[in-house]
Amino acid sequence: MITNMGGPPRRRHDLGRTLSSAAGGARRLDWVLFGSVLALAGIGSLLVWSATLPGDGGNPLDSVDQLVRHLVHLGVAAAVCLLVAAVDYRTTRAYAPIVYAVTVVSLVLVLTPLGAVINGSRGWIVIGGFQFQPSELAKVGLILVLATLLGEPRDGETRPMTRDVLYCLLVVAVPLGLVMLQPDLGTSLVLCAIFLGMLSLSGAPVVWVAGMLSTGALGALAVWWFDLLEPYQVDRIATLMDPAADPQGAGYNSAQALIAVGSGGFEGTGLFQGEQTHGRFVPEQHTDFIFTVAGEELGFVGAAVIIALFAVVIWRVLRIARGCDQPYPRLLCVGVATWFGFQSFINIGMGLGILPVTGLPLPFVSYGGTAIVANMFALGLVLSVNSRDRGFEF
Repeated sequence: MITNMGGPPRRRHDLGRTLSSAAGGARRLDWVLFGSVLALAGIGSLLVWSATLPGDGGNPLDSVDQLVRHLVHLGVAAAVCLLVAAVDYRTTRAYAPIVYAVTVVSLVLVLTPLGAVINGSRGWIVIGGFQFQPSELAKVGLILVLATLLGEPRDGETRPMTRDVLYCLLVVAVPLGLVMLQPDLGTSLVLCAIFLGMLSLSGAPVVWVAGMLSTGALGALAVWWFDLLEPYQVDRIATLMDPAADPQGAGYNSAQALIAVGSGGFEGTGLFQGEQTHGRFVPEQHTDFIFTVAGEELGFVGAAVIIALFAVVIWRVLRIARGCDQPYPRLLCVGVATWFGFQSFINIGMGLGILPVTGLPLPFVSYGGTAIVANMFALGLVLSVNSRDRGFEF
């Protein structure tokens, strides 16, 4: 009799504890960071919709299919983000070697007949209607492994030593070499930036940080001096110096991007009203050149809002990193902040004509499947750190 009477209250207690735990997790979520990302994704969805309209600037409903696919990608990515955020980052750390191994195997498969050439780069695995870009996963895998190697010094050590840096160089070299074989210069630069950002703030010997920077500079000089760049890469650099030199050839993308951004003025032409955008003068405008759509249709004001939102995202991620008590979660956040900050800078600079064309999408804004899932996965890692290892309250 006593047992029967005690059953229901215990179930109610378990339900209450579950609800309380969920509510506590929601309170610990960095809503400023998450909200800023959702705002970027929302603006990006509108820009993708506009960029994929028929060439005559017709009815917005004509491109709903493309928009629906983008929203499905966003929905899956958001679910992945919240799932990762709900998992203790120490548990995620245990799977870092597996993620890295899957990344390397995927990058190798890209170079086999399973790989597909899109926009001049063999960077995709295509099986039926399924498309997957392993280089996006490489960014996540690299951050996880580098945070493990640099953020967990051996017994008696308080910072990474020379052998740790050497291990990291090997870890970086494998995916970097495979990505360069595609070739994908943009992603290669992102991987290098992630490594340098995490190494610089890991406490590693300064001589290694200075050495990496010097080696990178000398390597770039050697590539240029010995003419190791592909002809199209040389053309992109040349047109950056003088966009008007070949406006119908190598400089076409940059020239049209500048025209689109410049035509937007201060307030923009209005959403779905961009003549450059709907005339399809700017190539890949729903992916690599999405910022030109914002510049034309939303103007300086809209473009400034996007840049401000990215600044908030990076600030919040670095703020979470600063509040960490342990080096592993701190470096995890530093790697993600470096990724988002560097890639956003390159993409926006490309759209404004101040950097050469590299084929990098704008995080959370550009159309994409693998890219947006990878971005959200990384965001989930940061949110997981924030809810379990922060040293401050909002």
